[in-house]
Amino acid sequence: MLLRDIARVELGPDERRGITELNGEGEVASGIVLQRFGVNALDVIENVKKRFGEIASSLPGSVEIVAVYDRSNLINAAIETLKHTLLEESLVVALVCIVFLLHVRSALVAIVMLPVGILMAFGAMKLLGLGANIMSLGGIAIAVGAMIDAAIVMIENAHKHLERADPGRSRVDVLIEAASEVGPALFFSLLIITVSFMPIFTLESQEGRLFSPLAFTKTFSMAAAALLSVTLVPALMVVCVRGRIVPEHRNPINRFLIWIYRPVIAGVMRAKLPVILIALAVLAVTIWPARQLGSEFMPSLNEGTLLYMPTTLPGISVTKAAELLQTQDKIIRSFQEVASVYGKAGRASTATDPAPSEMFETIVNLKPKQEWRPGVTLESLTAEMDRALQFPGVSNAWTMPIRARIDMLSTGIRTPVGVKVIGTDLVEIDRLAKQIEQVLKAVPGTSSAYAERALGGYYLDVTPDRAALARYGIMVQDVQDVIATALGGQTVTTTVEGRQRFSVNMRYPRDLRSNAQAIASDVLVPMPNGGAVPLGEVAKIAPSRGPTSIRTENGQLAVYIYVDIRDRDLGGYVADAQHAVKASIEFPAGSYVVWSGQFEYLERAAARLKIVVPVTLSIIFLLLYLNFRSFADTMIVMLSLPFALVGGIWLMWWLGFNLSVAVVVGFIALAGVAAETGVIMLIYLNHALADIQAHRDADGSRLSRRDLYDAIMKGAVERVRPKMMTVVAIMAGLLPIMWNTGTGSEIMQRIAVPMIGGMISSTLLTLIVIPAIYGIVKGFRLPSDGRIVGPPPPSASTPVKRPQPVAEPAE
Repeated sequence: MLLRDIARVELGPDERRGITELNGEGEVASGIVLQRFGVNALDVIENVKKRFGEIASSLPGSVEIVAVYDRSNLINAAIETLKHTLLEESLVVALVCIVFLLHVRSALVAIVMLPVGILMAFGAMKLLGLGANIMSLGGIAIAVGAMIDAAIVMIENAHKHLERADPGRSRVDVLIEAASEVGPALFFSLLIITVSFMPIFTLESQEGRLFSPLAFTKTFSMAAAALLSVTLVPALMVVCVRGRIVPEHRNPINRFLIWIYRPVIAGVMRAKLPVILIALAVLAVTIWPARQLGSEFMPSLNEGTLLYMPTTLPGISVTKAAELLQTQDKIIRSFQEVASVYGKAGRASTATDPAPSEMFETIVNLKPKQEWRPGVTLESLTAEMDRALQFPGVSNAWTMPIRARIDMLSTGIRTPVGVKVIGTDLVEIDRLAKQIEQVLKAVPGTSSAYAERALGGYYLDVTPDRAALARYGIMVQDVQDVIATALGGQTVTTTVEGRQRFSVNMRYPRDLRSNAQAIASDVLVPMPNGGAVPLGEVAKIAPSRGPTSIRTENGQLAVYIYVDIRDRDLGGYVADAQHAVKASIEFPAGSYVVWSGQFEYLERAAARLKIVVPVTLSIIFLLLYLNFRSFADTMIVMLSLPFALVGGIWLMWWLGFNLSVAVVVGFIALAGVAAETGVIMLIYLNHALADIQAHRDADGSRLSRRDLYDAIMKGAVERVRPKMMTVVAIMAGLLPIMWNTGTGSEIMQRIAVPMIGGMISSTLLTLIVIPAIYGIVKGFRLPSDGRIVGPPPPSASTPVKRPQPVAEPAE
């Protein structure tokens, strides 16, 4: 007897676990290229494309390989954006130097120093194996303006000394004296900017991986600038600062600045205490916009590609999943802005993709922005697609491919907000998850909420009747073997045909196993002594519901709820959602919820920064004290840091930005730059006061408040040009980042905006409030009379002028 006499032998399909579809036109065969950890993504992509080109000629005529997702476009676009930004910054900063100094040779000192510092940063990147990407180039971009601050101040100080130098004095000696006067303080100020980025290195997980390249390159750039400011810059000054120097009083920009600033500072010195009180009031008022700001982990980076991740209820068949997937792809492809649509349902043939058939992933490649309909934005396009893809039993979620992968690897949550219901009873936490889903749908800002159906699986339970088995002398294992073979199709052997291998499975025909009644009556269990008994005689057969999958978190059962939000900030939404869940859901003992997704990153980063930022401020305080050797001067600079926040907060509120890790990075960078501007102001105030103090010591007379007033007028008004040059250079370096709208600009704008707004308020503080505080602190124990004993104090080649109509009030 042959096998064909008692069975039907045929080729059959393997169990299907996944479906792929392209552009709504039908199913396709697809593959995924996996990249090894630590290798360069661009190199991998280029090698894959090269290999595709090599095998293209061997494909059948009707077959072609189409790339449905290519990260190289995003990488190249982001790098190109930052390249243009760096070039624009360098040109603008060079122009600032030429316009303020009106001396091209002197401007060359800063212009030459800038690319040398950038090249040193690139060299350090090469040594550490850091590649050129959005964040690494962004670190250099936000440092460009601050990198040349030391060079600007040293050049301007050299011009001032050359103007006032005695005839016949060696030019080199004058330049060395000028550099020595401000060099140490400038080195410390650049060192402070470098140290201020320490908190970024402590960030963990996703935020740490994202911002550590930026922190490294920003640190490398500022460290290079600090080193060059005491080595290359003085040498270049000797070479370049020569010829006819335009006197400061003949520079139209400087004359205008002094004309504007002199009456302002005179008024400040008449009303020092009211000025400080007004500044404190402005600081207090800033609490209002600060409380209006929302919070988020990171702004959405426009990758140029959308990832549509709908979820259906469990139990959907492969045929229905393919039909639904093709319908969705056809709808998405109908939008004018869409270039191609690639959909996947279920899992690939790899352990790295354990997705059930009810989980869809659709990659939507978008056309260049210039080909979009007028007025359409990414947000409006996503909302329009979401409205067009409303199917019963389908929960929509929208994200970006790279972001989704990172989120799922880190927390398992593929939406911005996730809720994990933890407990010990699967039935109980499934019930809680469904209740929470309904509560969250009512929270303002919810786009979709979907709780996993932990008990959504359909099963056929075969329960052995042990008493009946004993009567027939049948073992439980015998029953299990029959079930595995007759119903499951157990593999009995493997056939080899050339290079192909096929498993040979044996099971009952479909009509004998299509329902519970047929299984009970037609599936036979052999008895030890011969003969067979129907399965229904020795076992109970009944359909049931059970878990499709079982999740665990820290040894406890878990059910996930995926929440997509729109038109709400992350922190504000989660606060409202937590309040709603707490008010509506009563948790039994042993069950609780954990809020996850991007909110989990936000909480972790905030907790870490609360510890590290105060430590960093303490280090900045220590560096300032080592520089000034004065607690009062150190406190004056440290008090400038809160005022620097004012402009940044107001500008963020005006632009509608939320607080995020990127914004915090911008404020951290602002703290170092604000400290530097305060240091520069104190340098000039202390030098001016030291000149008058020396003259009074020579005359044997005491320093008076009138002398302090003259020192402040000289140090603040007559040295307004270098202070404005440093501020304008920093802001000129940041404005191209703020204006940029290319790939990756979303993150860089969040870093630049608080720095730009903070530089405005910090400049006003430096020019107006610091002189007032300096006057109160330094004049506390000085006599108030303005009598002059001996000749007036010198100011290099010109005397200190005391404007008689302005009377200095007694404290």
